[in-house]
Amino acid sequence: MHRGWLGPGGRSRGPGRGGWQQADLPGADDAAAWLQGRLPDGWFVGAPEVTIDREEILIVGALPPLEGEFPDTEAGRADRAAAVAGRISRFRETTRDERIEIARQAEHRYQRKVAWGARLDDTVELFTVASVPVMTRLRQPERIVLDTLVDSGVARSRSDALAWAVRLVGQHADEWLGELREAMAKVDELRAKGPTGEGT
Repeated sequence: MHRGWLGPGGRSRGPGRGGWQQADLPGADDAAAWLQGRLPDGWFVGAPEVTIDREEILIVGALPPLEGEFPDTEAGRADRAAAVAGRISRFRETTRDERIEIARQAEHRYQRKVAWGARLDDTVELFTVASVPVMTRLRQPERIVLDTLVDSGVARSRSDALAWAVRLVGQHADEWLGELREAMAKVDELRAKGPTGEGT
């Protein structure tokens, strides 16, 4: 199970539940195990990746590989890409009703929205993931950075530019973010223990 924001390669970003801001949320440490028992057999190859943050549980599973051979030519690669897109689309449509029911149960249990995705080969497609507005105050130099990204066509809006910047930080600060998550988890453990008075 992954806790926090999803990063490159399916790695998590951020402390997940933690005691810092979301002490009122139910724990979701067992979400991956619950989903493994709840999901129908045959949907995915192996256990799905489960990523959790304060608003959402994202479930991404690997689909069975395609059958048949595709030549390593431009036409063959195009055919393979089309076959992958078709297979993911078929999974999305044929599992829709059951995914809705599983999501309803998980949302009731964990008090978070549930989103789905599928992986086939190197293609990952996410279905209706949450886009959560984030309130922030930026000074003019920071706004100029976002406006530069917009004006250059890198992003369509300031919010897109901010999301792009967050992804970039995640890609280039993986080790530091991992250490930060570990430190926050340690603080949560110490907070949960509380002062016992022993040894004082």
